[in-house]
Amino acid sequence: MSSDNFDAILLLSFGGPEKMADVRPFLENVTRGRGIPPERLDEVGAHYAHFGGKSPLNDLNREIVSNLKAELTRRGYDLPVYFGNRNWHPMAEDTAAKMADDGVKRALVFATSAWGGYSGCRQYHEDIARMRESLGDRAFDMEKIRSFYDHPLFIEAYADAVREAFAKLPDDRCDQARLIFTAHSIPVSADKASGPVELGGNLYSRQVNEAARLVADAVGITDFDVVWQSRSGPEHVPWLEPDIVDHVEAQVTQGLRSAVVCPIGFISDHVEVAWDLDAELQDEMAHHDIVIERVATPGPTATFTDMLVELIEERIADAEPRRLGSEPLLGSACNGAPCATSCCTPAKRRPH
Repeated sequence: MSSDNFDAILLLSFGGPEKMADVRPFLENVTRGRGIPPERLDEVGAHYAHFGGKSPLNDLNREIVSNLKAELTRRGYDLPVYFGNRNWHPMAEDTAAKMADDGVKRALVFATSAWGGYSGCRQYHEDIARMRESLGDRAFDMEKIRSFYDHPLFIEAYADAVREAFAKLPDDRCDQARLIFTAHSIPVSADKASGPVELGGNLYSRQVNEAARLVADAVGITDFDVVWQSRSGPEHVPWLEPDIVDHVEAQVTQGLRSAVVCPIGFISDHVEVAWDLDAELQDEMAHHDIVIERVATPGPTATFTDMLVELIEERIADAEPRRLGSEPLLGSACNGAPCATSCCTPAKRRPH
């Protein structure tokens, strides 16, 4: 079965290095034009060195692609699936060239971010525009699939993983374990600019908080925390707080003995997840005899694959989005079109 509207799927992601020699060029790609000092790149590079220079992200994205290909084939769709990155190989422009060589005329683009905001939504539209520009007269149509932070299957996948994490806690630490959600911090100014101005801004943090509430509701928990991680900016610039490590340390002083930490802001493990949660947080809490069980990210699961297919089918059929939340969605009304000038502007481009 083929679609009358689309003839390919592109999974578009952030990218990650695969060996130590890749780390510095990758970080320079990520931070280009942002004025990040070299010593900060050295600090982040040390995190990658802790894992031998290899991010888990590319392999996990290849697993998502493989799962999606298999499920589309199983359901009778003749839709090839491609993979490209913003910051490291396979680079998005190279993938776009391959798609043009293969005769693709109209592709649906799944960006590996569930969220509104500049880096989670608008920047992927900019990536699409850059890919098309790189193709010149061979450019073909590319349309970004909508955001999905509250899709029932996204919430279900994370709820299942939270239950599994609670089940792994020692019996004497389970009953009073604290559920803590975490997502990538961004500057407060960037959060304020996320989403259309007329809808009040702060869309990124609003969506993260709503997704956390939906997952907590699904597992029957009413008291939980939402915190942030992976801050990378200068100290004088306010970022979303509290930081995950600072927050858990404060909870320890109030009697915390165990916690289940859910990286709700991530589809798959990045080095940020592995470093901030599996290394730094675990090391700090080991000094206090605190048990931390980290929730698995949902990317490799069958539930996540089913969600991807549903999002594709939704767009093919122009169906009403299936969702659980009430915060505005991005990428549904503006699929494939340039972002409104007021929506999710990066701080450096915000009008004075």
